[in-house]
Amino acid sequence: MPPAIAATILLVEDKDSLRTMLRHALEAQGHHVVEARDQPEAIERLKDSVPAAVLSDLRLPIGDGFGVLKAAKDADPELPVIVMTAFGGIREAVEAMKAGAMDFLAKPVEPDHLLLLVERALAQRRLISEYTLLKEELAQRRGAPTIIGEAACMKQISSAIQRAAGTDATVLIEGESGTGKELFARAVHALSARSNGPFVAINCAAIPDTLLEAELFGYERGAFTGANQRKPGKFELAHRGTLFLDEIGELPIQLQGKILRALEERTFDRLGGTSSVKIDVRIVAATNRHLKQAVAARQFREDLYFRLSVFPITVPPLRERPEDIEILARHFIAKECRELAKKPMALAPGSLEALQAYPWPGNVRELQNCLERAVILTDGSTIYPKNLNLTIEDFSPPPNPLSHLDLSGSLADVTHRAIWEVERQVIRQALAEANNDAPRAADRLQIGYKVLQTKMKALGL
Repeated sequence: MPPAIAATILLVEDKDSLRTMLRHALEAQGHHVVEARDQPEAIERLKDSVPAAVLSDLRLPIGDGFGVLKAAKDADPELPVIVMTAFGGIREAVEAMKAGAMDFLAKPVEPDHLLLLVERALAQRRLISEYTLLKEELAQRRGAPTIIGEAACMKQISSAIQRAAGTDATVLIEGESGTGKELFARAVHALSARSNGPFVAINCAAIPDTLLEAELFGYERGAFTGANQRKPGKFELAHRGTLFLDEIGELPIQLQGKILRALEERTFDRLGGTSSVKIDVRIVAATNRHLKQAVAARQFREDLYFRLSVFPITVPPLRERPEDIEILARHFIAKECRELAKKPMALAPGSLEALQAYPWPGNVRELQNCLERAVILTDGSTIYPKNLNLTIEDFSPPPNPLSHLDLSGSLADVTHRAIWEVERQVIRQALAEANNDAPRAADRLQIGYKVLQTKMKALGL
C-alpha cells in the first residue's frame, strides 16, 4: 500500500542490480527515487534535488558513504541518512551512526526492512519539520525577530540558530558592526526553552570600566560611596533567561576572570557581598572584533574565549550577500511606510541598482537608516536615486595613506616620518576606542602608561 505522503529518496549504490531492486521497492510505495553510483554523483544529486531521505552504501567505487553522509548533513542538518553495509562492516555502520546517520541496513537487504526504515526516517523528518514550524510560529507570537535573507549563508545561520536554541550551550556571534548580531541573539532566546524568561542585554563597550562590574554583578548596600541600597546586576536579572553580552571583546581583562567563573560555576559575588549568588543563565555573546587575534595579543583570556565559543555563529557583512539587498530594502520600505502611515512605495530601477552597487560599510543598519530617510524625504510613491542620498564619494575607494606623506630626503628620513605618522594614527584610534581613557588605551596598545604619555607628548596629542 502506498504511504500517506510520497517522498523523494536519494539512493546511492554502485551495483546496478541491487540499485534497481531497491528502486522498484521504493517506487512501489509511491516514492520518487533519485539514483547515484558514487559520492561525486550523490553530491550533484543533492544539489539539483531536494530529497527527504538518503539511502547510501558505505562502500563506493569513488568516495564512500561517509562522504555522502557529510554532504547530506552539510546540505540539511536534519536530513535523515540510512547507510547500507555488508555483514562484516557493522563496525563501520556504527561509526556512521555516530557521525549522524539515522540507521543502517545489513546486506543482503530485505525490502520489507528497508521500507520500514525509510518510513521511520520520513516520519521523523515530518515531526522535525512540524516541530520547527510550530516553534517558529510560537516564537513569532511572542515577538521573536524575523530573520530576512535568501542567501545560502543566511539559511545556514537560521539552521544554526535553530540548533543552538534547542540546547543551553553558550553562543558566540561574531560579525561587523551593523550586521544585526543582537537580532540573532534575540532569535536564539525566543526559540529556546527559556523564551518565557527574561532577555537581558548589556553593551560591554558602552559602560565605563569602573562601573561595568557593578552593572554585571550588582552590589550590596555600602559596597562603595553612594551605594545606599542593594542593586541586582545583569546576571541576577537574567536568572532563568538569557544574558546577552554585546561587544564582549571590549570586556576589561580584570573582569574576564569573574565572567569565566560565573559561566563555569554558575555563581558570582556581588560587590561588597559576603556570600555567592547562584544563577541559572544562558549566555549569548557578540563581538565585532576577531577574538582569536585578541587572544594572541593577550588582550582576551584564552580560557574565556573557548568557554564562550561553544557554539560560534559568524554573521557575514551585507556586501558578501548582495542578493539580500533587494528583499531587505523592500522590507524596510514597507515597515517605514506602515509606521508613518504613508502609502506603499516602490524603488525605481535606478535606485535598486544604486543600492546593489553601494558597499554598505555600515551593513544592514546603514541600509535601514538610508531607506528610512528616503521614505521620509519622498513625496510620491516611487523612491528615486536622489532620495537615497548615496553620493559619488560614498563609492570612491579609500585614500592612499601615503598621499600626504613627505617623501623627500633620505630613506631613513622618510622611514622616520612614516613611523611617526603611523604611531600618531594608531594612538589616536586607540584613544578613540577607549573613550580617551589613556590607561585603557595603553592596555590596548600593549605598552606602559608612562610610555604612552611620552609618545603622546612627543606627537603633539
